[in-house]
Amino acid sequence: MRIRRDFAGRSVVVTGAAGGMGLAFARRFGRAGARVALLDVRAEAVEAAAGQLAAAGMDVLPLACDVSDPGSVVTAMDRVLEHFGGVDVLINNAGISARAAFGETRLSVFHRVMGVNFFGALYATKAALGSLKRRRGLIITISSLAGFSPLLGRTAYAASKHALHGLFDSLRSELRGTVVGVLVVCPGFTATAIGASALDGDGSITRHPQITVGRPASPHAVAEQVFQAARKNKRFLVLTPVGRLTRLVNKLSPRLYECLMARSVRAELER
Repeated sequence: MRIRRDFAGRSVVVTGAAGGMGLAFARRFGRAGARVALLDVRAEAVEAAAGQLAAAGMDVLPLACDVSDPGSVVTAMDRVLEHFGGVDVLINNAGISARAAFGETRLSVFHRVMGVNFFGALYATKAALGSLKRRRGLIITISSLAGFSPLLGRTAYAASKHALHGLFDSLRSELRGTVVGVLVVCPGFTATAIGASALDGDGSITRHPQITVGRPASPHAVAEQVFQAARKNKRFLVLTPVGRLTRLVNKLSPRLYECLMARSVRAELER
């Protein structure tokens, strides 16, 4: 039976919460009356973000946390449990990107991207799962269109997002009957700083241009759609018409999708 969720008075944990979509998620759930824990590796930035929300009357807890370090995640989650008494919603949002051809990408870059995007979500979910079960909570994981389709020049990023689908689709099956929800979200291109801080093949910040399709969405718009999907206890959300078309074309004809993607990338690079 489909349930509707109310977040007033609930405890929400957001990773990667110092800016971009993470801060937008924190603000939207805070506006709904939730108490929000903001986790981010950037200590000063997460304090500043929490200050913005607190000034708007929201109940927030800022915590410095490196999601790629399991010990850091456990420590942060223990603080959340102590401060708020439990976790009702976990939003696995922290992420980094990488743009380079596979042959030019060092193994350390794959490890770094997987460490944040995949293992970060795994560690946070492991640490919060007991409380989520007791409180019949909700896990929201922010994936990408790269989670279900190839993305030229983004092998590390696409691998991490594909892995998220395997983990959380399987976890959803294990949690069947517990009333713990699992929502996997696939935004399209969004106006955040993740593209500007993407790693190159050697681990430095890349100078390769970011190729986008369609007009990037605002973090505010993404947060609103995710919030509404969470209220309705949805399982899967692809946010844009381009994303839904991408999924359909790749499913029906992977060869055609590869051809269209390669053509689009070449056209952008020739501009």
